[in-house]
Amino acid sequence: MRLRHPDGSTVHLAYCTNVHAAEDLPGIHGQLSGVAARVRRLLGVDRLGLGLWLSRHAAAGLTARPEELAALRERLDALGLEVVTLNGFPYRGFQDEVVKHRVYTPDWADAERLRHTLGLARILASLLPDDVAEGTISTLPLAWRTGWTSEKAAAVTANLDAAAEGLRTLAGRTGKVIRLGFEPEPGCVVETTAQARALLGDVDHDHLGLCLDACHMAVGFEEPGAAAATGLPIVKIQASCALVAPPGAQRALAAFAEPRFLHQTRSATGYADDLGEALAGGLPADESWRVHFHVPLHDAPPPPLTTSAPYLRDLLETTLGGEHPLTRHVEVETYTWHVLPGAPADIARGITAELDWMRGQLAALGLKET
Repeated sequence: MRLRHPDGSTVHLAYCTNVHAAEDLPGIHGQLSGVAARVRRLLGVDRLGLGLWLSRHAAAGLTARPEELAALRERLDALGLEVVTLNGFPYRGFQDEVVKHRVYTPDWADAERLRHTLGLARILASLLPDDVAEGTISTLPLAWRTGWTSEKAAAVTANLDAAAEGLRTLAGRTGKVIRLGFEPEPGCVVETTAQARALLGDVDHDHLGLCLDACHMAVGFEEPGAAAATGLPIVKIQASCALVAPPGAQRALAAFAEPRFLHQTRSATGYADDLGEALAGGLPADESWRVHFHVPLHDAPPPPLTTSAPYLRDLLETTLGGEHPLTRHVEVETYTWHVLPGAPADIARGITAELDWMRGQLAALGLKET
């Protein structure tokens, strides 16, 4: 979905397909013609944006077989779908029964992460609509924090330099600029935008910058305007809401302690790397808890629980409500539909409701659909 900012520039709104389990090309074609096409019809729009997730296996197939890549682009066009951004964080198996810490591997110290990401960049350059010159890819915040050494830091620096060089070369060859956004997340080497400034301040900012995940930032108790203050380019925003429990109400979070994803939990004075750890006594009960559990943007869990939707609104105001947008790519990323307590049978309607909520928020900032 495309919207026009008051300054005349285009802002792209998409939903992320990492909510779907498909990891091979037939499965991806199926999710496009199934859920994605249905969401577009339910929204009543001519063109729906996707933040496409491609597993290592699917990406390797597309880079090895140009005819498959051409067929994917044709399929997108035929269904009224477009891709200007990829979610390059999960490498494979993101909807497996157990993911947890595995989502952070391979990290940016591993040459395989560099190879995979540059492969995604080549794919995205081919999938971009003819009238779009810039694409974006979100990626992990370098690595999970444990095991971080000076040797790993040196390897990361070398791989980031190589990534920037590869993206420069791709832009020169295709005329399409692909920008990489590192996504601060609690528990990782880059937890906050301040840490991002310290570790990414000297990289090539024409091609490397930040992806702001609103859930992550809320869980980390960051101010919505913190990212703008770093001076790093904001490549992309992931519109997401964290789960919030007021003081004394944490018992209600037990239904959300599930085995698939890691749910980092924070209070004003404490942290736990997973919700189960927090519930076992890892955090003070007299403080509000914020949980890294992406909950639907448009809906709240049963009281006394709530969400960080007000934080998301403030982040959108900070980044898109000014005279000029600080980013042009917004991706709705609620990947947890399947593990929500009482998960809905019709996920397409849930995604549609989220996108409808989001276009309402953007309209309130003066953005108009095109």
